[in-house]
Amino acid sequence: MSIIRLFLFGSILFSACNGEEGIDADDLYVPAGYALSAGTSTVFTRSTFAYDSDASWLSGTYKSRFNSGDRLYDDVRTSSNGLGGGLGPVYAGYSCGSCHRNAGRTKPALWSEGGSGSTGFSAMLIYITRKNGAFFQNYGRVLHDQAIYGIKPEGKLKVDWHYAQFEFPDGEPYELCYPTYTITEWYADSIPAEELFCSVRIPLRHVGLGQMMSLDPKEIEALAAKSNYPEYGISGRANYISERGVRSLGLSGNKAQHADLTVELGFSSDMGVTNSRYPEEICEGQIQMEQGSMMGLSYDQLDISAEEMEDVDLYLQALGVPARRHVNDEQVKRGEQQFFAAKCHLCHVTTLHTRPQGSTLLLGTRLPWLGNQTIHPYSDYLLHDMGSEIMGVGLNDNYVSGLARGNEWRTTPLWGIGLQETVNGHTYFLHDGRARNFTEAILWHGGEAEASKQLFMHFPKSDREALIAFLKSL
Repeated sequence: MSIIRLFLFGSILFSACNGEEGIDADDLYVPAGYALSAGTSTVFTRSTFAYDSDASWLSGTYKSRFNSGDRLYDDVRTSSNGLGGGLGPVYAGYSCGSCHRNAGRTKPALWSEGGSGSTGFSAMLIYITRKNGAFFQNYGRVLHDQAIYGIKPEGKLKVDWHYAQFEFPDGEPYELCYPTYTITEWYADSIPAEELFCSVRIPLRHVGLGQMMSLDPKEIEALAAKSNYPEYGISGRANYISERGVRSLGLSGNKAQHADLTVELGFSSDMGVTNSRYPEEICEGQIQMEQGSMMGLSYDQLDISAEEMEDVDLYLQALGVPARRHVNDEQVKRGEQQFFAAKCHLCHVTTLHTRPQGSTLLLGTRLPWLGNQTIHPYSDYLLHDMGSEIMGVGLNDNYVSGLARGNEWRTTPLWGIGLQETVNGHTYFLHDGRARNFTEAILWHGGEAEASKQLFMHFPKSDREALIAFLKSL
């Protein structure tokens, strides 16, 4: 489900800091219980690199490969065979790090530019389908709003924001806003709005991916089997994906629509970087290919090797998870109590376990250090209905992914979420960034989370603020 669906738990950990000022004695004490967010992969930093620090178990060849993957993640791809190489002809991001700055969520142009804007980069993905679920022949599943010099992008996104004023039961005012989308500058035939579903996704935080890929599927499936709380209208279910002829439990992505970290797909679909799994250009058969050929571009080689992509996979899975902060602050402790009182923990499950063997990378390299860990992601990694209407609209994006319907979203892991503003300079949440802060993210919860939202809304203001302080401690 989208980025906040608030269910957290624990007494838990916090973060000391690497060479930063202003550390209280309270911050240097790790309490008993849920002291380590991600076991041996927990890192104690609150800096802009809180998401982008390697786990302490890395050493030797693995450390070298991690550094190589880090460079490939951040390298700006080019439109020729220079540094990086292989960008385009059309694309959504010019590097992994362009959308995931410091392994986080680059500030999207949805608010600052009103869509694709004029800056040349928007940090978002634009999904389009026909209203019957079919893709458009001339576009595919993603509308690429960027292109290399001399090439026409597939289209541009324009966002209109709509606002409505509300009050909490105690009279405190608040505002919610939601987007409507218009596609302009289609490279081919214009598609009438009445035939189009458009769903925009801002980047996900790359926190705890190795732990996610090491989860014991049986534990997640057991959660789905018992994740039924009729008194609150909650009933989570697993997504299953068939890829390469294998049916697997879906874990990654907004709708748990992928069984892996989509490194190969990301290079291909997001950047136009061809690879062994996706050897064709993403605009194969489109006029952009002809335009590129006229400019001297060659399409007869792969832009990145399988070995390089496995290094990126290693980088992502070996990143540390930031520990909690301010856990002994009285307001934070009160907020944790309110988190449970609002039943947030029923979906944002606090404690999970990784399987004994850890995870396996793209080419079969094993990471046993990720095995046998007790972790605290604040997620059940299951699908939940979040799509009830608010202001006549809701979180239903009409986009089907695997078994996930448009109104279903994977419970977003909340570990590290309190550092997003530090790492990326913004507090835009949910799949499309419509929530401008934690409170708005909670208030957009509907469907299975309606009961929790109502409990939160009826808390006294001091308890609402305490719950937000708890979220910021994660």
